[in-house]
Amino acid sequence: MRSRPYLRFVLVRLGALVLLAVGITLVSFILTNLVPGDPAAANLGQRALSDPAIVAAFRHQHGLDQPLPVQYWKYLTGLVQGDFGTSQRSNRPVGDELAEYVPATLELASTAVVLSVVVGVGLGMLAAMRRNSWLDQLLRVVSLAGVSMPTFWLALAAFFLLFYKWGILPGGGRLDPGLDPPPQVTGLYTVDALLAGQWDIFGNAVFHLIMPALVLAAYTVGLLTRFTRASMLEVLGNDYIRTAQAKGLPGRTIVFRHVLRPALVPILTVAGLAFGSLLSGTVLVEQIFSWNGIGQYAYQSALNLDLPAIMGVSLVVAVIYVTVNFVVDLLYGVVDPRVRLQ
Repeated sequence: MRSRPYLRFVLVRLGALVLLAVGITLVSFILTNLVPGDPAAANLGQRALSDPAIVAAFRHQHGLDQPLPVQYWKYLTGLVQGDFGTSQRSNRPVGDELAEYVPATLELASTAVVLSVVVGVGLGMLAAMRRNSWLDQLLRVVSLAGVSMPTFWLALAAFFLLFYKWGILPGGGRLDPGLDPPPQVTGLYTVDALLAGQWDIFGNAVFHLIMPALVLAAYTVGLLTRFTRASMLEVLGNDYIRTAQAKGLPGRTIVFRHVLRPALVPILTVAGLAFGSLLSGTVLVEQIFSWNGIGQYAYQSALNLDLPAIMGVSLVVAVIYVTVNFVVDLLYGVVDPRVRLQ
């Protein structure tokens, strides 16, 4: 019987996820078509543009000569069947191109998220337990610096110092020149190298991940440090914590069993939102570090006004973001059972 409220909670969140995904396609379609410019002019050469027959054939091929409601309905029905449309720039299926670029961004963003949560929550806990000490003051300054520094500036500074000046880390790309990627299974070089038992490729891929992942994680580490500190201090002020301290419970038991769990709800919220910001922040970072991910694909698609590709990128990023927040909603029910009954 206890599982029924949680099952209802999951089904409600899942239904909201489906409706939200449909709404995302509509908003993305409208905004994409409101962008000024003509896809034919962006993708055809000057000589082709001077021939009305070629322009008309291009518009007919990509359905641009049909009313917008018809275009959206065709796109939606194709999307249900797994068809993201055809790129106007490369004339390839957008789904195939996304399958090439998305894993690189997921690998980078996931690494940055793991670093952010481990380091940010750890530093926030340390600052809360050493409240008003010199260590707390130092961590507050460091976290403020992480939140304040623009990602693109930090990426350029890291590239100049760690690669150009000191030569500690590689400057760009996912692997060293001359190394072949591992046999593709997931598209994530680190995972595929482990599956293939190619330890040299795995080490090289991790080596290339360090600098862009650290740059992406800097802002989120600062944010999580500040939120974790504030959330834990709020819980530490409760009467039951003082009672546990008066009973002589060990400090580690009080922190991990009585303080951290109640403080996790706002921390989970920030972590879920941070993942979305990491996905959007990869555009500039991928350009600087020559990371062949969805950020570069989105940049090239926007330059060429490739509407199906722009729609595909928007939809994938939005679905990933919504899915992450769906998982966060489920974790709310695990951390705080009262959420299941709402």
